[in-house]
Amino acid sequence: MTGQDRPNADQLGYRIKFGVLGPSTNTVVQPDFDDLRVHGVTNHYSRIVVNDTKAVSNESFMAGAWEISDNTIEAVKGVLTCKPNYLVMGMSAVTFFGGAEGAVKWRENVEQVSGLGVSTGSEATAAALAAYGGINKVAFFSPYYPTANAEVRNFLSDHGYETVRDIPLQCPSWTAIAEVSERRIIDTFKALDGDDVDAIIQCGTNISAMRAAAAAELWLGKPVIAINTATYWHALRANGIGERVHGFGRLMSEF
Repeated sequence: MTGQDRPNADQLGYRIKFGVLGPSTNTVVQPDFDDLRVHGVTNHYSRIVVNDTKAVSNESFMAGAWEISDNTIEAVKGVLTCKPNYLVMGMSAVTFFGGAEGAVKWRENVEQVSGLGVSTGSEATAAALAAYGGINKVAFFSPYYPTANAEVRNFLSDHGYETVRDIPLQCPSWTAIAEVSERRIIDTFKALDGDDVDAIIQCGTNISAMRAAAAAELWLGKPVIAINTATYWHALRANGIGERVHGFGRLMSEF
């Protein structure tokens, strides 16, 4: 189904209207997703209202992440008023929790409430790795704390990927995640790389790593996946939109 045949088509979002859900503290997802947007697709951002948690420990980070999860449904209800066709999650941490089974349950809960399909960061990452093919061993970094990185490792393991190493940046607050510099992102990609790694992943939707990841693919010679790129790519492809977008890495330009 395409074009004006799609339910709730409007003048600008005549191909599809995405309802995008992200924490109220997140200042990266909205501009990142708009940079990936193709003609006839519109993004409609709904904020998951949370405080700017001071994530100074494993415990406070996890508590803050679950606060985001608990407040997601209210944001879903809000964005449904513009009659989107599909939902895109602009937050990722909790979508990794509980391994592959936990990710499915979390997504299905949102789908049940909304009546719409949903792309999540965790499942989009797994789909991106599968699209590249030939990947067994990975490395990743995130703005999270070590206990949340352990959840990412567990999720990746459930999908058949061995995590060789990972780096939790341990950002001190939700808003501080967006302040991670491009230089630090590049240096972290380099620190993760090695002959023992087939692909590198960046988690955490409030880090804008799409362009740095695309550049890193060129000089590392292997897949480098930014989670915002993977999530939006997944949403487009899940809805039959196959345009190749250049400048954001092989995932968007080849698959």
